[in-house]
Amino acid sequence: MKIEGSVALVTGANRGIGNAIALALLENGAAKVYAGARKPETVTDPRLTAVKLDVTNPADIAAVAELAQDVSIVVNNAGLSGGAAQLLGGPLSEAREVMETNVFGPWEIARAFAPALTRNGGGALVNVLSVASWWTSGSLPAYSASKAAAWSLTNALRQGLPETLVVGVHSGFVDTEFSAAITAPKITAEDLAVQVVEALRENRIEVLADRFTRETRAALSGDVDAVHAIRPY
Repeated sequence: MKIEGSVALVTGANRGIGNAIALALLENGAAKVYAGARKPETVTDPRLTAVKLDVTNPADIAAVAELAQDVSIVVNNAGLSGGAAQLLGGPLSEAREVMETNVFGPWEIARAFAPALTRNGGGALVNVLSVASWWTSGSLPAYSASKAAAWSLTNALRQGLPETLVVGVHSGFVDTEFSAAITAPKITAEDLAVQVVEALRENRIEVLADRFTRETRAALSGDVDAVHAIRPY
């Protein structure tokens, strides 16, 4: 995948992983990066083209798809953790909101931008997933379930968009506001962004960003208990 001269859209690009990926694409030659955010005024880097984009709002998605018909790279990054939705307590309404954001949001984005990607030579669709696609501590069941579903969706999109490079990005804990309360080892958002850029350049369909993620992925063919015995530290 050629990044130089490309046009990209990154959802949830106002901070954290999304912002790091948006800037990494610019720094590696992208001609324009649309930075999607619920509040576009929170996108502060003038090199980014801020657009209002709530991935749970079909009207926002349709408006951005109409505007950004020049895209050749789409990065689904926006997400929610849903910490209040515990396994046996707490509101399932929050779990449903997590599913809307982490699963149906990327699905809607993929549908909306598939014509532009095809028209512009296939391009790339990047889904920012997580080691939680395969591993859960039980404390974030809604998040883990959403990422498992998003992993399955990512695999389906490879079948449905055969001319498009579909990349699944998996990592453990990343040093952002999202995981600020977690004390386990973390990689930086910038490190993850570099790995995403490398995967695009090398036409790789999967990013396994750290030891925790690689060991968890490798354990999937074994016993279920072996997966959950892997620790992030």
